[in-house]
Amino acid sequence: MRRDDENPHVAEIVLDRPEALNAISSALARRLTRVCAEVAADSSVRAVVLSAAGEKAFCVGADLKERRTMTDDELLAQRPVLRAAFRGVLDMPQPVVAAVHGYALGGGCELVLSCDLIVADETAVFGLPEVSVGLVPGGGGTQLAIRRLGVGRAADLVLTGRRLGVDEAEKYGLVDRRVPAGKAREEALAIAATIAGNSPTAVRAAKRAMRLGWGVGLDAGLDIEENAWRSVAFSPDRREGIAAFNEKRKPNWPS
Repeated sequence: MRRDDENPHVAEIVLDRPEALNAISSALARRLTRVCAEVAADSSVRAVVLSAAGEKAFCVGADLKERRTMTDDELLAQRPVLRAAFRGVLDMPQPVVAAVHGYALGGGCELVLSCDLIVADETAVFGLPEVSVGLVPGGGGTQLAIRRLGVGRAADLVLTGRRLGVDEAEKYGLVDRRVPAGKAREEALAIAATIAGNSPTAVRAAKRAMRLGWGVGLDAGLDIEENAWRSVAFSPDRREGIAAFNEKRKPNWPS
């Protein structure tokens, strides 16, 4: 994890196994879980960027070379280790912006789906090919794809195992912002900086409301929104935000 040089309230988590195309080994999964927990607990962090080292890939998913020699018992033992890594990203209280270049396949695509906003450059390729090797997406892919893409497009992605170039991924709604090659990290950091400039109390409450509102009926969703509103409406952030607006200055968030 590193802090953005220009914005101390933005943290960047970097997948750093470029020699293995950032494949998720047990060791990488443990590190990712630990770093996500540290960032989540840091109240000074208001937004997070998830990026990757190397030029070819964001992440190609689980390390199948490591799995090749595993027994069934070892594979089963690895399962909670990998699940914890995916949940570490998904459960982050701060908004997370993915900066995608190259291949985002299998678990790599699931890490992307676990983020709140997805920035991809022209080289990005997405896919959930697990069924082609006798598996089911196990990092949230089936459920997150349905929520982001809708049932039909999720089925197309999951059941065929095919890859989507950036054009089709953008059309599917898998990419929120598309940028030229090599610019995904820069754009993701800029978005994170914008988010970090807003009330941290309000941003976290809004993210929580949107996440909890997934899949519930409208009435239940509006109740979730009401609870989020009440949690911030009488906060120091609200008072500072209104004062800064009227005084025509940038807010100095107390939270």
